[in-house]
Amino acid sequence: MSKSSKNATGGEVPFEEALHKLEGIVEEMESEDLPLEKLLTRFEEGTRLAKLCQEKLSEAELKIAQLEKSAAGEFKIKPLETPGDET
Repeated sequence: MSKSSKNATGGEVPFEEALHKLEGIVEEMESEDLPLEKLLTRFEEGTRLAKLCQEKLSEAELKIAQLEKSAAGEFKIKPLETPGDET
């Protein structure tokens, strides 16, 4: 994993933290006259954070899609259907 996808304690960065960092990078890039090298570094970090956020959103969408409410009103995980599953 890249260094941007880990937090200071070595654990994975939560979505909200990654998004907050990404917003900060965008604001910094828009508001300051950054040297080219720093601008490129911020762009690379922002790209990694954007990818991490997208992956976390995709994981959440998949989990939500797999939830199914049973007749008793309890949620359970249902198997994910792929396009080739139709019979």
